Parts: sequence; structure tokens; C-alpha cells
Amino acid sequence: MTTGIDAGADRRAGRRVVSNILRGSVGNLIEWYDWYAYTAFSVYFAATFFPKGDSTAQLLNTAGVFAVGFLMRPLGGWLLGRYADRFGRRAALTLSVSLMAAGSLLIALTPGYSSIGIAAPLLLVLARLLQGISVGGEYSTSATYMSEVATRGKRGYYSSYQYVTLIAGQLVALAVQILLQQVLTTEQLDSWGWRIAFGIGAVGALIVFWLRRGMDESADFEAAKADRDRAAHGTLKALAKHPKEVALVVGLTMGGTLFFYTYTTYLQKFMVNTSGISKPNAAWINFLALVVFVLLQPLYGALSDRVGRRPLLIGFGVLGALVTVPSLTLLSHTKNPVFAFVLMVVPLAISALYTSISAVVKAELFPTNIRALGVGLPYSVAVAVFGGTAEYIALWFKQAGHESLFFWYVTAVVFVSLVIYVRMRDTSKDSAMDRS
Repeated sequence: MTTGIDAGADRRAGRRVVSNILRGSVGNLIEWYDWYAYTAFSVYFAATFFPKGDSTAQLLNTAGVFAVGFLMRPLGGWLLGRYADRFGRRAALTLSVSLMAAGSLLIALTPGYSSIGIAAPLLLVLARLLQGISVGGEYSTSATYMSEVATRGKRGYYSSYQYVTLIAGQLVALAVQILLQQVLTTEQLDSWGWRIAFGIGAVGALIVFWLRRGMDESADFEAAKADRDRAAHGTLKALAKHPKEVALVVGLTMGGTLFFYTYTTYLQKFMVNTSGISKPNAAWINFLALVVFVLLQPLYGALSDRVGRRPLLIGFGVLGALVTVPSLTLLSHTKNPVFAFVLMVVPLAISALYTSISAVVKAELFPTNIRALGVGLPYSVAVAVFGGTAEYIALWFKQAGHESLFFWYVTAVVFVSLVIYVRMRDTSKDSAMDRS
């Protein structure tokens, strides 16, 4: 009888874990849909928000605004990470999606440069600032929450769904783009059709707000609430006691995030602007390659639970450093959609070695009282510096006539992270989550 009761309790607990992971994942999907809708549709709305000029100059302006949004991510990682460590993961996740909804709605409703002049790009910047704060807090809090609610021994598998839903958000953005390309003319998309995508994002974020209010708080945070030193939760002073871990998050993130943003958000523009592939074909190539990328996340996450996190990170560092220059060089000289797909999907399969375990590795470095802040702040700094500027630096090199130097820049940064991976401990075997 006791065995049956225990088995029933285990099943209920397992279902509750899955329910919480799903609620967190759906919210993560919508957040990242809103974030990536900007890059997916920037080729259409660039002329709306900025004065007329050549296409590279307009894309450079939108890439600059994209980078500005990333610069707010450290602020979001700090503010919402501190909020999550003091008031709970669920409360912080609900707040982050509210900020994202506001940013998407603002982009959807802002008139163009021809109507309101300089106010148009300024409002676009404001919207991206709100979204940057939101995403900075979303990553840290969802990484912490999903790692904490996951069953021990399956943290790599469950936490990999953060990137599953992150990329799923990008896939949904691309799917919306492909759908709109089928039902609207290019002129309609350039004029007003792109606004539909941001309207969808705002509505989706409001639905997620309601879903997240029903999530369970993580047991780790509930246990930490009994800490007599609650005032130290989520503070920079407490984080300063872990300088090695903070530096480690920056070092292991820099190569992974630059490589990831090069082969996801920038590559669609690269195909159109450098390779000469049509916009619809580039959208389909991105969509299909990202489907493969998504499917690899839980497979690699589960593998990390068996062999450890460090071997996967080292594999990414070695292969990432070797593949960047040849893949981008070949892609710049092809208009063949099938070959372009291969040149995108192979690097993404390599990137998945990092992305699938990125969240759990960072969460396993810090104790509960500063976990969300410890994950969020140094990660957001690294992403702002290396990921958020990827498009801008790539387009700057192109405009200067030295596009291939960007390929070597990516290679060098990945190599630096490889050195970190070789020297770091395996967090699956020595996790702060098992000590706090």
C-alpha cells in the first residue's frame, strides 16, 4: 500500500514538474518571438523608421537599434535577477513578460518617419529598451526556474527546453513572416504588413502573463525564504563574493553567444545582402535549419546528464573555431538554397552543443540566494558586448569592404571561450544547486 501511495505521489510530482516547465517554456517562447520578430521583419520596416538611403545603411540603423536593446539586457539581468532572488522566480517572470508586451505594442502602433519624423526612430529605441530589460531578466529567471524545478539527474534535459522555446520563438516569427509573404505583396509588407507580427506578439504576451500567474514557485526559493540573512538575497555585495563564477559566466558565454547570433539573427540578412539569395528563400532556409537546431537541444541536454557538461562545451569550442571561416566564406559565394541550408545547419548543430546546456551550467555555479542575479548580470553583459553587436560589427565590416574580417573575429572569440571550457570544472558533477 505504501509503495502504491509513494508511486502515485511521484507521478503527481512528475506531472507538476512538466506542468511548470511547460508554463515557463510557453512564456519563454512568446518572449523570444517578440524579440526575434524585430530581426525577422527589419528588412521590411527599416525604411519606415529611418530616412531614405541605400539598403545597407538602413539595415545598419536597425542593427544599431537592435544592439541598443542588447545594451539594456545587463540592466534587466540586474533588476529582474535581484527581484527574482528577493521576491520569487514566478513574480519576476510575470513582470518580464509584461515589459515585453509593452515594447511589442509600441512598435506595432508607432507611425513612420514620414509622419512624425525623428520621433519614429526614438520610439523604436524606447520599445527596444523595454524589450531589452525584459529579455535580460527573462533569460536569467527562466534559466534559474527551469533548473530548480527540474528533477535531479535530468537538469540538462529539462533546462534544454529553454533554448527549445527560445528558438521556437524565432521559428514562429519566421513562420509568421513566411505566411505574410504568401498573403501580402512586398509593397504591403513594407508599408504596414510587418505591424501584424508585433501585434501578435503583444497579444501572446498578455496570454502568457495569465498563464505564469498559475506557476508554482520553485522549492529552492521557498526553502531560501527561511534564510535569516534575506536582506543579502540578490545583492551585488553578495554576488561580489563569487568573482570566479562571475568571470566564468562571461568567459563561457562570449564565444557561444557570438556564434549563436551570427548563425541565427544575422545569417538571414547575410544571405540576402551578401549572397544575393531572395528574401523568401532566405526565410525558408532559416526556418528549416532552425527546426533541426531545436530538435537537437533536448538530445544534447540529455547527453550532458550522462557524460557531463564540459565535454559538450569543449566540442563546441573546437568545432566552432574550425567551421566559421570556411562556412561563411562558402556561403558568401553561393545562391544555391540547398547548399546554403547545409552551410547554416552544420554550424547550428555545433552551436547546439553550447546552447542546450548554457542555462543549466550557469545555474549550477551559484547558490540559491543569488542564482538569478548571478546567471543574469554577467551573462547579459557578455551577450550585450558580443551577441548584441554581432550584426552591427558584421555590417560595419561589409560597408568598409572587409567583410571576411568578421569571420575571423568570430573564430577568435570562440577560441577564447574554448580556453575557458578546457580549464573549468564540470558543473554537473560539482553543482552549487546540490549544496544550497
